[in-house]
Amino acid sequence: MRIALLTDIYKPSTNGIVHHVALLKQCLEAWGETVWLFVPSSDGFEDEEANVIRIPGIPLADSGYHLSLTLPRRARELLRKMNVLHVHHPFVSGSFGLYAANRYQIPMVFTNHTRYDLYVKHYLKLLPDTISDAALQTYFHSFSQGCDALVAPSEGMAEMMQSWGTGSKIVVIPNGVQTERFTSPPRRVTRAELGLPDHAVIALYVGRMSAEKNIDRLLRLFRYVADEHETVYLVLVGDGPDLDDLRRLVHELGISARVRFTGGVSYATMPEYMGAGDFFVSASQSEVHPLTFIEAAAAHLPALGIRSPGVADIIKDGETGLLAENNDLSFGLRFLHLAQDAELRHRLGQQAGDYARTLSVENNARRLLELYRDLSNQ
Repeated sequence: MRIALLTDIYKPSTNGIVHHVALLKQCLEAWGETVWLFVPSSDGFEDEEANVIRIPGIPLADSGYHLSLTLPRRARELLRKMNVLHVHHPFVSGSFGLYAANRYQIPMVFTNHTRYDLYVKHYLKLLPDTISDAALQTYFHSFSQGCDALVAPSEGMAEMMQSWGTGSKIVVIPNGVQTERFTSPPRRVTRAELGLPDHAVIALYVGRMSAEKNIDRLLRLFRYVADEHETVYLVLVGDGPDLDDLRRLVHELGISARVRFTGGVSYATMPEYMGAGDFFVSASQSEVHPLTFIEAAAAHLPALGIRSPGVADIIKDGETGLLAENNDLSFGLRFLHLAQDAELRHRLGQQAGDYARTLSVENNARRLLELYRDLSNQ
């Protein structure tokens, strides 16, 4: 098949969607499919992989995203030859996908990777919630009419998409990761490398340092956990626009001795950092089917998260981790429980590793390829 993947962001940026799209492309190509990737971008980046089309765009600050308004001729000529289009963002690349699908009569798939409703609340704070929610639901309803299939990475996200009044069929296909890389990393980052004592119990967060991840809330809650348990430390792995502000917050909270920021690390070394943790923790409610939670499970780390769409689809409460209700007491008590109980961490971690094997990138790519073939044969 000739498959087009359209995304708003790609390498050299790093985030969950970039990793997912890169692994999907890699899998499909290994199985003999012809895959082209289209992404708005600035000039100057040399791709090491084949079949990546950079669409000229205007950078949006230092976010890694670009605004593109028109498709260059080469992109249009390639798109018209595709058997299926798979869009991974609804806005810039989504508009390009709709153009090509309508003009060239090509089936189009859209995967909803993000809680866009929460992103709007964080990044368009001047808009009243009723306006931002209404505008978003109106847009998604219109956008979905042009899609032949909508992919939800989790049951919780599928229910939310249905509540937006989407008009096309929704297929649940969980995202996947290269589980073996996290189960058996070549090495593990040591406590000494992180500047921690040998007896440290490490609560690990991996992800973007930005508002929608609720890291400020995580840090404020950790202050109380740290007061109750003297050997627990919080290690935060990742980069993002709020990193400096979060470092200042740690200083203001008086927990600098118990918190470590690694900054951005390459995806290739991520299994080494996962291997350093005792359990994974996040206060984010913006997840759809969070790859970092799956990667943590593959590394045999139990996870603590807040009950919400996406997170509750990954963490099996009391089996692979603990789910807290959306209040500080519930989250703090479960955080402390994991920090104090090594036997519980071991049991949940073993079960998390077993569960993660069902969420491989190969399983995800295989089901998507079946969907592509069904649509192209209709």
